[in-house]
Amino acid sequence: MGNAFIWQIIVIAMLGYLIGSVNLSIILSHLMGKGDIRNYGSGNAGTTNTLRTLGKLPALAVLIFDIFKGVIAIFLAKKLMLLGIGAIEDGKYMQLALEYATLVAGLFAILGHNFPIYYGFKGGKGIATSLGVIFIIEPRIGITCALFAIILILASRMVSLGSIFAAFLYPVLVFVHGGELGAQFTSELMFKVPYCIFSLILASLAIYRHRANIDRLLNGTENKLWKTKKEKAEEAAKQKETKETV
Repeated sequence: MGNAFIWQIIVIAMLGYLIGSVNLSIILSHLMGKGDIRNYGSGNAGTTNTLRTLGKLPALAVLIFDIFKGVIAIFLAKKLMLLGIGAIEDGKYMQLALEYATLVAGLFAILGHNFPIYYGFKGGKGIATSLGVIFIIEPRIGITCALFAIILILASRMVSLGSIFAAFLYPVLVFVHGGELGAQFTSELMFKVPYCIFSLILASLAIYRHRANIDRLLNGTENKLWKTKKEKAEEAAKQKETKETV
C-alpha cells in the first residue's frame, strides 16, 4: 500500500465526517418552528431529546437517519476505495484496504455526528450512528449490543443506561469474536488489531459523551423515558404542595 492508499483514506475520513455532521434533529427542530433543539431538554441533538421535544414521528425519523449516516459513509468509502484499488500493487491487500476504509469511514461519521462542523461542533452522542456502523461491520455483534441496550432501557426506563452498558459490551465482544462473526472480514492480525482499537475508541466516545448522564445516574436524578402512575401522582402532589406554600 502506497501514498495513493493514504490519500484515499484521508478523503474517506473527510467524507465520513461531513456526512456524519448532517444533523436531522437540528434541521427538524428549525423546520417545526422550535428553533435549535439544543436549547431544549438535555441540550443533546439526538433521538431521545427529539422524542421529548418534537414527538414520536420526528424522533423515529432522526433515529433512522442517524443509523443510516454511518451505513452511507461506509458504502461510499468502499466505492471510493474500489475506484482507486489499482493503486495498490499487491492484490492480496485489496480486502484489507476495504476493511480499513470501513473502519475509517465509520469512525469519522460518528465523530461528525458528535462534533458537527455545520453546527459549532456540538452534536449528539453518536449511539444510533455507532449502531449503524457496527451492524455493517459485524451484524451479530450489532444485534447483540442493540438487544442488550433495549432490555436495559425497558427495565430501567433510561436510554442512557442501556447505551452506556452496550458501549462497554461492544469491545468485549470484538476482543472475543472480532473478525469471526462477520464473514466479510479477514482473521489476519493486520485487521484484528486495528479493529480492536476501533472498538475501544467507539466505546470511549460513547461513554465520554454520556459523562453528564453518568453523574445523574450516580446521583439518582437521571431522566426516564416515561413515568409510572405512582411517580406521576407523587409529582402532582409535590406541585400542589408547592402552590399551596407559595
